[in-house]
Amino acid sequence: MRTVPLGTEGPRVAALGLGCMGMSALYGQADRAESIATVHAALDAGITLLDTGDFYGMGHNEMLIGEALRSAGPARRAGAQLSVKFGGLRDPDGGWGGYDGRPAAVKNFAAYSLTRLGVDHIDVYRIARVDPAVPIEETVGAIAELVQAGHVRHIGLSEVGAATVRRAAATAPISDVQIEYSLISRGIEESILLTTRELGIAITAYGVLSRGLISGHFARDRQLEPTDFRAHSPRFQGENLQHNLDLVDALAAVAERKGATVAQIAIAWVLSRGDDIVPLIGARTRERLAEAVGALDVTLDEDDLAAVEGAVPPGAARGERYPAAQMASLDSER
Repeated sequence: MRTVPLGTEGPRVAALGLGCMGMSALYGQADRAESIATVHAALDAGITLLDTGDFYGMGHNEMLIGEALRSAGPARRAGAQLSVKFGGLRDPDGGWGGYDGRPAAVKNFAAYSLTRLGVDHIDVYRIARVDPAVPIEETVGAIAELVQAGHVRHIGLSEVGAATVRRAAATAPISDVQIEYSLISRGIEESILLTTRELGIAITAYGVLSRGLISGHFARDRQLEPTDFRAHSPRFQGENLQHNLDLVDALAAVAERKGATVAQIAIAWVLSRGDDIVPLIGARTRERLAEAVGALDVTLDEDDLAAVEGAVPPGAARGERYPAAQMASLDSER
């Protein structure tokens, strides 16, 4: 597995990371045994960065990863690096209550995460969304104190705009910004990516398959469970969905000529954008993981890239990436 630096301040990580959210939340039921086997397979494949959030399944995801690491054995476990998001507030019914970036809360969240994961440090720690009531300098400053104490190794950001990136980086060294980036979510190219590159900060890109929409596996007549995030996502609704799947059909033609799957082409496109961009693959099964890892063997030359962007031009998708209320909470969209 090829490795890349996670910015000038971060660790070296594998060129692909594993996003573990779907093993616990937001995409309907997942198989616990298969999830753990998928984490093991990812480590066997050379993937190092495992991404989670303390609010994914109200702690379930962290406990799942902790179990996977304990059962992996010392050799597999040795290379694992944990990226943890915090701050999301939940209620007993699964509802959302905003985000908490107060310094005391930051340290409280970290204490619980360390225990659930069963580790003595977190490799990259970040607030999931900026708390509008707390200056980013205070939140990042609290993480910096955790770094100084040895509980955290590196500081990351998530879904932040260019101005916030600059303020955070002026407070403490930042390794990466985690943000959605794919063929149909290219908003970071306007200013965020320019800023991170100027400052030597990497991008960990989630949603590279747009939550399965551009994976080549999403059927037009698929019925989603009410607990599935996509049942409420604008891109998966009615005419928007049919239009977006037309784009996938066009991408499939490019993939067929290249001898790859649609998912592999979509991941390879993100990989082609630079070594400072690490795609997080949200695979929940070993089969999907193996397909994603195969993208590392797909090389896109200039003609291929032109064909990919001809099939899915910038701005071609219909529907926002989140419902309106969630879009309004994104610092990255301001």
